[in-house]
Amino acid sequence: MTVQLTDFEGRWRLSRHMVHADGTEARFVGEAVFAPCEEGLAYEEVGRMSLPGQPQMEARRSYLWKPDLTVWFEDGRFFHRVPGAGGETGHWCDPDQYDGAYEFGDWPVWRVRWRVRGPRKDYRMESEYRR
Repeated sequence: MTVQLTDFEGRWRLSRHMVHADGTEARFVGEAVFAPCEEGLAYEEVGRMSLPGQPQMEARRSYLWKPDLTVWFEDGRFFHRVPGAGGETGHWCDPDQYDGAYEFGDWPVWRVRWRVRGPRKDYRMESEYRR
């Protein structure tokens, strides 16, 4: 399947699992909303983050998704391009490298995996979206 920007519009249940190099795990459960805006779709996620030995906390994140499937940070910096047919993408965030992969084979369930490595960060993260 090849996705277009309009395929993402609406509300999604979101679950995320992170595993740091030291074995520490974190989980996020919440909702992601892709809402139409002048430049494409405004993405906002909000939910609860669980870290071992700590109380749950609210977490949120926002991006702008443009019609060419590029994703931009809230401050206007480019993040990455989503491969419409699924596949690999990446982002250099000096001094750390983000290597990602999108999977659309089970649409409307889709996943994105990130492997982040560098002197400041070292973790794997998988996010799953469901209608």
